[in-house]
This record gives sequence, C-alpha cells and structure tokens, in this order.
Amino acid sequence: MTGIDAFPDMDQPMTDEAPQRLRYAMVGGGHGAFIGAVHRHAIALDGLAELAAGALSSTAEKALASGRALGLADEHNHGSWQALLDAELKRGPGERVDAVVIVTPTDSHFPIAQAFAEAGFSVVCDKPLVHTGQQADALVATVKAQGGVFGVTYNYTGYPMVRQAREMVRSGALGAIRKVVVEYNQGWLATALETTGNKQAGWRTDPARSGIAGALGDIGSHAENLVSSVTGLEIEELVADLGALVPGRALDDDASMLLRFTGGARGVLVASQINAGMENDLRLRIAGELGTLEWRQEEPNRLVHHRRDGAAEILTRGSPWLGEAARRAVRLPSGHPEGFIEAFANVYRGIFADIRARRAGSMADPLDADYPRVTDGARGVHFIECAVASSAARRWTRFEQAN
Repeated sequence: MTGIDAFPDMDQPMTDEAPQRLRYAMVGGGHGAFIGAVHRHAIALDGLAELAAGALSSTAEKALASGRALGLADEHNHGSWQALLDAELKRGPGERVDAVVIVTPTDSHFPIAQAFAEAGFSVVCDKPLVHTGQQADALVATVKAQGGVFGVTYNYTGYPMVRQAREMVRSGALGAIRKVVVEYNQGWLATALETTGNKQAGWRTDPARSGIAGALGDIGSHAENLVSSVTGLEIEELVADLGALVPGRALDDDASMLLRFTGGARGVLVASQINAGMENDLRLRIAGELGTLEWRQEEPNRLVHHRRDGAAEILTRGSPWLGEAARRAVRLPSGHPEGFIEAFANVYRGIFADIRARRAGSMADPLDADYPRVTDGARGVHFIECAVASSAARRWTRFEQAN
C-alpha cells in the first residue's frame, strides 16, 4: 500500500463518526503576532477544534479588530482577557469554550492561566510557563485541585522522530545513558534588534516582560524540556555561564552549562541567539552504552542511530518499522516532509484527547494524550531559576524542583 491510502485514518476528523469539534478561546495572538497564527493553524490541521472566542491583544481596540478579522461574533470577541472570562462564566456549562489558549508574552501568563484554571477551564499555555518558581508551584497546585487539563506547548516534543527517540531510549535500545548534548542556536539577536522597534525582540530582551532570563528562557527552556522528555533523566545539579554578548542588552543572549543527572549521566546544554547567520538549529545527541542517537530540528524527519557494534542507521519519519508513538504522530506518507506546524498539531491532538476523555469520565490512553503538562512547565521555570543562580554564583548548584 502506498501514497495517501497507506494512512487510512488521516481524514478521520472529517468523517460522519467523528466527534463534534471542541471550541477554544485564545488570549493574545492577534494581528501581527507570529505565534498566535502558528497555534491557530496547528489546531485547525486535524479539524478537532475551532476558534470560538477571544481576547486577542492587550489593547482593546486591537483585540476587537483582530477578532473581527478572524470572524468572531461580537458577543464572543472581547477587549480583555478579564472580559472574556466574565462572559464565559455567564454561559451555561454546555455553552462555554472547552479550552483557553494563552499566547501572550510571559509576564501575563500567570494571572491569566491562574484565573481560568481556578474557574475550571482547561488551559493551554505557551512557554516558559510563568516568571517565577513560586508562581509555577501555585499554578500546579491549582490544576491539581481543579483536576483539569493543562498543556504547555513545548512543540518540539510533537515531532514523530523525537517520539521515536524517546521510545528507543526508554526501551533500552541505547543501554544506560552516559552523555546528553543539546544545543539550540539562533542568530536573530546577533545585533541589537530590540532598538529598532522589533516587537518580538523588544519584549524578549526586557526583564519586566521576559523575566530573569533571555535566551535561556526563550529557547533554553525548549532544550531542557527536550532532554527531559526524551531521556526521562532528572537533573541533579548544574553549573551555568550566562552572558549578554550584545552590548547594552539587559538579559542573557547566550547560555552554556554542564549538567549532572541522577544516576551518573553527564550533559551539556547550549542556548544561544547570537550565532550570526544561524536560523533555528536545535539538535540533540544522546549517547548510551550501546549506541548514540542524533536528531536535528532543521532536518526533523531523520533520526540517526549510531550502533556500537554495527553500521549507523538512518530512521525516517513515516517508515512502518517505527514505534507506535512515532507512527501516531505522522500525517503524510514517507518522503512527504512534515515539520513545525504538524509538531504543534500533535501536541494539541494530545491535549484535546485528554479533554474529551475526562469529559466522558474516563482516562485517555497515554499514547493518545501525549503532551507536556503543567508539571513540565513548572520544572522548566525552576530550571531557569537554578541556572541563573548558578551563573551568578559561578558554582555548581543543586537543582531542587518543588513537588
């Protein structure tokens, strides 16, 4: 069987037997916001949910204009997230949105997420989750008390070959893990772009909006999550060197650190946005007793398996011999590239599966509800704080994440 027919379930959301679409609201992500459009495109890919309400900007006029442009009815289009929450709470249980997606700058994540989670809504939040470990722990406690769904969009976990790497590591294909190297290199902040009026550079380099970390929080949080998700290793201690290499910049634009994991494995993590000419070079290498895996985000459909006693093997997305988690994350036949949007869509598919299962009073299959949770986001915040403290003290620092 070849071509589209090899994937008979690809169009399942559009069949007569498919469940009714969920309805979501979005906070932030209005006109001119790159990441908001990415989330909407990803959600639309499987036809599982539709945009039903929003407060799409921190400015009321822009929020309302953005909502109208996206076709939101006036009664579902709001000038602030507070107005959105008030309006949804006035609706009956069957009339409210099924989830709230937060794609604002980091400084507003906590009050918005906390308010909607306390009100019993399922929440999806961009990363980093919040500004402080104290906020992260409070949010985890709220989600646990309410028993709701809370996803964090570490989208790189949605790539099929990342899930294949996770399965291979967890199954023991590499033996005991000895060394992990993760790098996330970008070049878009190699100059003082924030001084030119660039909106994305402006808030990401502003401590009031981005928090205590720059590159470390923006892309280093992805690197930490990728290591944790794929290997399952827990950081025991780390030593970090953070720096602002562009003169006048208030937050780090370059981060390097050594990691020691529980059990003895060692690691290296690099997160840098001043590598002139580089685009989005996220790469992961995991070395064990029996072999090594290598994956690059810019070539996401390939996973290289170096065997200790044999030839290297290149595994490709869509191949029938991949593990089940990787196969479930594939939408197109092998040889048809999939990438960034599809990885986001896989995260959302897991979140929506969990929402549906809980609504039905059951627990979703872990392979269906495969997505980063609020606890993953909280660990990322504690990781950022630990790295900043280590760099300031110039010493190894124990990584102690609150439960």
